[in-house]
Amino acid sequence: MDKMDKMDKTTIQLNKLILNSLKEIKQYPRQTYEELIVNLVEIFKKLKMKNQYDEFLHKIQQHKMKELWDNAEDEVWENA
Repeated sequence: MDKMDKMDKTTIQLNKLILNSLKEIKQYPRQTYEELIVNLVEIFKKLKMKNQYDEFLHKIQQHKMKELWDNAEDEVWENA
């Protein structure tokens, strides 16, 4: 580790419950917390992108679904 790497590091404080949770989800015993947090961040980013994609699909489908479900023919069947 060179001098620059050391300067780029920081210290964070975590509640012991959070620390224990991190320990539980380590993929292997010697995995660093930094590696673990990087993995968690990547997972979160992927989930966030998927959620944005799902919201986008829902939004563009709303108009077509309204067109399909809100029509006079369906209302006739509902009142029969």
